[in-house]
Amino acid sequence: MEALLLEQSNIKIEKIWETICKEAQVSLKKSNYMKKYFKNNILDQRSFGDALSHIIAVKVSSPDFELGHLMPILQKQISNFPYICDYAVDDLIAFYERDPACHWFYQPFLFYKGFIALQAHRIGNALYNSGDIDFSLYLQMRVSEVFSIDIHPGATIGKGIMFDHAHNLVIGETATVGDNVSILHSVTLGGTGKVRGDRHPKIGNNVLIGAGAKILGNISIGECSRVAAGSLVLKSVASFKTVAGVPAKEVGSSGCPEPSKTMDQILNKN
Repeated sequence: MEALLLEQSNIKIEKIWETICKEAQVSLKKSNYMKKYFKNNILDQRSFGDALSHIIAVKVSSPDFELGHLMPILQKQISNFPYICDYAVDDLIAFYERDPACHWFYQPFLFYKGFIALQAHRIGNALYNSGDIDFSLYLQMRVSEVFSIDIHPGATIGKGIMFDHAHNLVIGETATVGDNVSILHSVTLGGTGKVRGDRHPKIGNNVLIGAGAKILGNISIGECSRVAAGSLVLKSVASFKTVAGVPAKEVGSSGCPEPSKTMDQILNKN
């Protein structure tokens, strides 16, 4: 069964990579200025994993870890942890299906900082869980400096995730985010003080979190729920509910089975 799942994952990754390469070929022919960029970041790369390592390394390399030094480190994690590419493909599909501004699969891969930062976090999380704490914290720091997205490498994040715009997104060390979640910019999944231990929110599957929402403490946001933009959530939220306000209160049902996919943020539904 494990071998079959791995084979299916590899087929999915190869299919999306083939699509991205075809898209890049089409756009390259139409572009006056991006030909070299498409070649360097997609068409000259051997695989989805190599291209993913390259785009992350280009963005977060520094005098401390130059491109040629950083690339092999990232490639090694992607090789050792195949789920990183598998999850990245699900994230790409999430961006493509949920963001009306996204018209090609290569667009999040090359240009969306929410996607790139999330993949850097996945590598950092693998390093963190393997005991390489310091390098994972270095990656966190560089991603924060470059993208203004601060995700602690200890945070656990599922697949099929869309960080829309993602600017000023903060996710704390003990936070967990389920599968198929959509989170907009300026969201905080934080603690309520300096208490150590399990102190950050637990976000269920298929949740939609609106721009500027602050969810604080070791509380749960139930599956298929919605958190309205600008809300301050200090108490757990039941599944299939919508909460809004400061402090947030339940204002009705979530209105659909999977709010994260419909991206419907209108609150006038019972």
